[in-house]
Amino acid sequence: MDYREMYSAKLTSAEKLAERLESGWSLGMDSSTSQTPAIMSAFAQRVKDKGLRDIKVQTLLDAYPFEFYADSSLAGMMTGYSWFSSGSARKAINAGRADFIPAYYRDIPGHIRREYEYDAFCVAVSPMDKHGYFSLGNNASYAQAMIDKAKRIFIEVNDRQPRAVCGAQIHISQVDAIVENSFQLPVLPAASLDEISITIGNLIAEQIPDGACIQLGIGAIPDATGMALKSKHDLGIHTEMFTDSMVELIECGAVNNSKKQIHRGKSITTFAYGSQRIYDYIDDNPAIELLPVDYVNDPNVICKNDNVVSINAALEVDFWGQVCAESVGTKHMSGSGGQIDFVRGACQSRGGKSFIAFSSTAKGGAISKIKSELTPGAVCTTSKNDVDYIVTEYGIAHLRGKSLAERTKQLIAIAHPNFRDELLFEAKKRGILI
Repeated sequence: MDYREMYSAKLTSAEKLAERLESGWSLGMDSSTSQTPAIMSAFAQRVKDKGLRDIKVQTLLDAYPFEFYADSSLAGMMTGYSWFSSGSARKAINAGRADFIPAYYRDIPGHIRREYEYDAFCVAVSPMDKHGYFSLGNNASYAQAMIDKAKRIFIEVNDRQPRAVCGAQIHISQVDAIVENSFQLPVLPAASLDEISITIGNLIAEQIPDGACIQLGIGAIPDATGMALKSKHDLGIHTEMFTDSMVELIECGAVNNSKKQIHRGKSITTFAYGSQRIYDYIDDNPAIELLPVDYVNDPNVICKNDNVVSINAALEVDFWGQVCAESVGTKHMSGSGGQIDFVRGACQSRGGKSFIAFSSTAKGGAISKIKSELTPGAVCTTSKNDVDYIVTEYGIAHLRGKSLAERTKQLIAIAHPNFRDELLFEAKKRGILI
């Protein structure tokens, strides 16, 4: 079979492809760098030009200012539904023009297979290889579930998309239409490592032994922790998101994955998002495996490695240890993602630890992030029964297995000094402390 002939027969422009779009269609995309900006822009223009209605688009961790989130004139015509919002998706959800689907990240492929049908799955890929395969580049996530459930597959071929040799693939025979679009992949700006994030990173690094298997989230504190781990030895990586600090740890020799119980010698992730350095590192690299999220984020898989250390963030924590990482009161910020997946996986791991880390205050020191109770309307991401360690620049509180009074004492001790008297007053008022 001549794969080049098949490719040519399916090649079209984004504008011609958009002519196939019909009212009532349900479209799917996966996260960040696997999303299709040219196809979606052409679809949005057709919706406007032809007055199409009831187009639904599912996304996760949006990397582009898609029109169906950013353009209010598309309300009711083309609507975004995010599994984990960011950027324009977050703004649209808070403005009532888009919707949000709550889920643990590991469960999304199952939800897709049981509860959804898609008229098309749209995905950005690397150029076709000689065997007719396209790499999904920096992403595995829930793509295979959408491939299984979609009536059509539309791909956007980008010659700047890395070829992940140990990642998700699509064959030319599965593809219905091809659009070519050469463009720079979106990057995350480097986090600013201030004194507080460096202090917290150093506190956490002291708790991580040589040979540990790490998961780092997004932001300054995980990045600072990564930098503080450069003197460690024989670290492993089993993570949801592959980050710049992980590339740094591999290249300096701190990570070699030699002590892992599963996938020894390989760094495991479900997607990568960050700088161009990450994308270059993944390209043609057999030491990086990008695997589906229902495997990578399964706590029963995570805990097969010993000494798993999970590091994630929060917006606020109350005396019970309930962690809010998704909203400011009722204002939507993001989704659960994989935080609880790795909290549970780390705590089930032999020698494992889970850290929820954040600066002690917000709004320039005006608000304490440690509170007597969560702000009304706040979403609880990690429950009081799952929480393990809480970290601020003032120290570490170990809550797992502790009573409410013990938790409260420890949390007050790591709150900002300006708020400790107020928190102590609230604890006594509620009868938690005498």
